[in-house]
Order: sequence, then C-alpha cells, then structure tokens
Amino acid sequence: MKVGIACDHHGVEIKQNLINFLKSKGYNVINYGTDTTDMVDYPDYAFKVGEEVAKGNIDFGILMCNTGIGMSIACNKVHGVRCAKVSNVYEAEMTRRDNNANVIAFSTRLDFEEIKEIVYKFLTSEYLDIDRYKRRIDKIDKYND
Repeated sequence: MKVGIACDHHGVEIKQNLINFLKSKGYNVINYGTDTTDMVDYPDYAFKVGEEVAKGNIDFGILMCNTGIGMSIACNKVHGVRCAKVSNVYEAEMTRRDNNANVIAFSTRLDFEEIKEIVYKFLTSEYLDIDRYKRRIDKIDKYND
C-alpha cells in the first residue's frame, strides 16, 4: 500500500517519526514535504497529497499541521478527495468505515503515541460498502460536478 505524507513547518519531526513507524509496518511511504522548519504555506502540501490520491498514485494521504484544520480544508478542494480532520482513533476508524475517506489530517499537538494509533487505525479500517454510505458519498461527489 502506498501512503503519501506531508506537513507544514509544525510537523517535520513528527512526520519523520511517523514515516519510520509506517515503514516498520511495511507501508510504502512517499514524503511530499516539507522537510524544513522554515515557515511554509500548508495548502501547497495538502494539494500535492490530494492530487496524488485523486490520480491514484497513492492509496491514502496523511496530513498534519498545527491544528489539522487548514490541511483538511485545502485538501478537500481537490476533486476526488475525502479528507477528514480527525482527533482520535474512533474518528479515524469511522471516517474510513462510513465515509470512505482517503486522506486524514490531524493536529501536530497530539501525543505521538496517539498519532501512531490514529494513523494505523485509519490505514487498517475498511470501508463498509453499505447502500446508505454509498448514497451519501455519491451526493457529495455529485455536488462537486
């Protein structure tokens, strides 16, 4: 499974630790930046990951910034992306099961152990291909057309 990951200047160290964690679990991780603590604009990185997900070049995206909010707003501008800003393991599981989210965003202010659990739960949870979920996702997708 290919996973794309990006952050703004707030998440450089966390991102690298998360990359190491995911690689230890066997994931193919692609780093889309940033790799510097110099101030950057988060939409640039959210768009990169979103576009790669939308093109099918990666299976899932992981984004982080100070709150996770900006990354999620920006990434959701990419057609074909369903990015959820998550704060805990339950939300990570439910956004995959119910919403078939293909990108998550979270705050770099979370504890790293919790971040690992959130990301792992997101990547290992399956979408429940149930009529009501499909109907709702179709409505969202059609709204953008």
